[in-house]
Amino acid sequence: MTHRCRRSSGLWKIVVWDEAFFQGKKHEFTTDCYSTPEHGFSTVRSCKIESGAWAGFEHCGFQGQQFVLERGEYPCWEAWSGSNAYHVERMCSFRPIACADHGHSRLMLFEQENFQGRRGELSDDCPSLPTLGWGSSAVGSFLVRSGAWVCSQYPGYRGFQYLLESDSRAGEYKHVREWGSHAQTGQVQSIRKVQQ
Repeated sequence: MTHRCRRSSGLWKIVVWDEAFFQGKKHEFTTDCYSTPEHGFSTVRSCKIESGAWAGFEHCGFQGQQFVLERGEYPCWEAWSGSNAYHVERMCSFRPIACADHGHSRLMLFEQENFQGRRGELSDDCPSLPTLGWGSSAVGSFLVRSGAWVCSQYPGYRGFQYLLESDSRAGEYKHVREWGSHAQTGQVQSIRKVQQ
């Protein structure tokens, strides 16, 4: 059984600007932003996460490349996109990550789709699955028992990011295509818990 998370106001706050280095038009959000153009921004060029953890997306409607944004400052797009497989100069939607609870996170990974084949379990960060003994560079499916996790394409939390949450899809990610609209490959070589 996966752990269910509740969204409640006051736990999340993001401040965004339409120019780099916290310049230009500014707006604060405490809930989802489905489309920055609906709020007068063509895109976000810098942001500060004041509370909670957030998922940022390249396109409106929570589509495209994903970015996990934890507490801190992101003065320009390189700050959230710099280690990805390709650089994304825009963020057009974002939402709070309700299940970020690094103290009680648990994730199961499977070699094949639909929870088949060899399996492993994580309750802590893993900067390199191959070093841990995972024999493949790919993962076929995930079952998120609790918390929120960010999986990265390469060791050291580099490359494309895939956000997996226990309160989304009942924590079940049976196929690569369920990891996000940009997911093209099952290559995952590092995994870490999302920090509050």
